[in-house]
Amino acid sequence: MNSFLLVLIVVLIAVIAFAVIASSKASGKRNAASLDDAKADARRVIDRLGGQVINLTGTDEASKQALADASERFTAAGSQIEQATTARQAQLAKESAMEGLYYVRAARVAMNMDPGPELESLSGQNSAGTVTEARRVEFEGRDIEASPTPTERTPNYYPGGRVAGRPVPAGWYSEPWWKPALVAGAWGVGSVLLFSAMFSGMGGVGYDAQGFENGSGDGYGDGGDQGQLDGGGDQGGQDYGDTGGGDGGGWGGDSGGGWGGDSGGGWGGGDSGGWGGDFGGGGDFGGF
Repeated sequence: MNSFLLVLIVVLIAVIAFAVIASSKASGKRNAASLDDAKADARRVIDRLGGQVINLTGTDEASKQALADASERFTAAGSQIEQATTARQAQLAKESAMEGLYYVRAARVAMNMDPGPELESLSGQNSAGTVTEARRVEFEGRDIEASPTPTERTPNYYPGGRVAGRPVPAGWYSEPWWKPALVAGAWGVGSVLLFSAMFSGMGGVGYDAQGFENGSGDGYGDGGDQGQLDGGGDQGGQDYGDTGGGDGGGWGGDSGGGWGGDSGGGWGGGDSGGWGGDFGGGGDFGGF
């Protein structure tokens, strides 16, 4: 009897071990397939961005600056996708590249070209809103302007989204006043005053000064996007810091524009590379 029980126990243990191993292998295969799919999707957008960056040349300050920003996102996305080990990280690389396409679109608008097809919305973009009228405010001894269209005085474009957990409306600005927060991952003491002076009473902007201060407010609909950070990076990719390889990329964190800790969290080095193959003359936007 004891021998029978011992054999039964051994058999049960073997069955359980087999089931655990089989389940683990199946899960590993699913995760690998998910990662492969996410990487392929990200590389498609990265390659599309690469084609635009290669084939477009700015003709004025606004378009040149927008294309420089697009190039930074391209570099960022390439670096991120090379280091991605999870589907979420691959998705953040895709969003970095998608933000770059918004800069390309802005450059084309500045050059009076066909802006091309509509793009997927970025995380935090809808809730941040859009600049709908020209504004000029004095802040810390300098004039800062915002405009819904590119002008000689407002050559710096931002596609809209969250930076260091706070909304920055899409539009054209006289200077990238959000950059310090991108680099530092936090806003300065006077940021609420600037936001209030710049956007108070402006239709289309998703947050008031109080909402800006606490990171929540009456958004224009991004679902849960508007009042909170998305765990691994609400804006996955929008926070790039100021450049080329780097600062924004980060993966974990608030990240906005970030991708990663709202401002350059953690991929060391940044965001992107990868030239992939389908540059094809910028076909996505026509005219190349």
